[in-house]
Amino acid sequence: MRILFAGTPQFAVPPLEALIAAGQEICAVYTQPDRPSGRGRKLMPSPVKTLAQAHGIPVYQPESLKTFEDQQTLLTLKPDLMVVVAYGLILPKCVIDCPPLGCVNIHASLLPRWRGAAPIQRSIFYGDEESGVTIMFIEPKLDAGPMLHKKRTRICPTDTSESLHDRLSTLGAEALMETLSSLQSGTVDAKLQDESLVTYACKLDKQEALIDWTDTAESIDRKVRAFNPWPVAETYFNQEKLRIWRSEPLEGSPTAKGPLGQIDSSSGQLDVFTGQGVLRLHEVQLPGGKRISGRDFINAYGSKANQLGFNH
Repeated sequence: MRILFAGTPQFAVPPLEALIAAGQEICAVYTQPDRPSGRGRKLMPSPVKTLAQAHGIPVYQPESLKTFEDQQTLLTLKPDLMVVVAYGLILPKCVIDCPPLGCVNIHASLLPRWRGAAPIQRSIFYGDEESGVTIMFIEPKLDAGPMLHKKRTRICPTDTSESLHDRLSTLGAEALMETLSSLQSGTVDAKLQDESLVTYACKLDKQEALIDWTDTAESIDRKVRAFNPWPVAETYFNQEKLRIWRSEPLEGSPTAKGPLGQIDSSSGQLDVFTGQGVLRLHEVQLPGGKRISGRDFINAYGSKANQLGFNH
């Protein structure tokens, strides 16, 4: 098969690596244009571009696929199959219809749950017990195409969006390779999504990062894990924003009572009273400072460390 691959971030790297390792003919790679990055705002290639160039694969980086010229360039590549993984551009219908074997996508959820921009984060945020990847045909409607294959993974109590992202990226590569032969032979069994079960994973907003200490310890911990590594859950400490990177609801603490956001350092740890239960903050960061343990925070601030969540 002549495969056209479209992807941009690190999530898309393992699937492209798997296709290359299997000896598939990658006729071209489409990826987002180089973007400014780092303190010097130097233009940096996407992870997918870096991998493609290392293997001598032609790379195309249009700003969009809306122009006739860009569409014609893609169509002249005459791929048998197009594989799309977190590409970041909307595909026009003429592009979707171009490959005779179809245009497939690796989506980081068990569709029809969590269509949309942030399926990994929302699955943790809302307390799902499992996640996974879905191989699906692309249709003009967002993440609504027929499903070809799913692979599942349990969401662990310590999973962050970063750890789940990395696991699903590998899982996506495995699922893609398991689907290729049936796509090539035309024996694929595509199942329509149940529209009554659809949920949407809306894009993350930095405004969501602020912790409400009236929430339960369990729900705050889910927010901390879902927003790691971005935008990072935060609260106030002495009128400064305190970022919370890692936390843990204390077992047996749901009946513990104390003023909301009050710190209990009697154990030498950074424990905080919530609307229900106590949340232990394992790793925090003040503006301009390094990430430090909750224990080091208590040692550094002593008696001043008595309250979180107020910005007077």
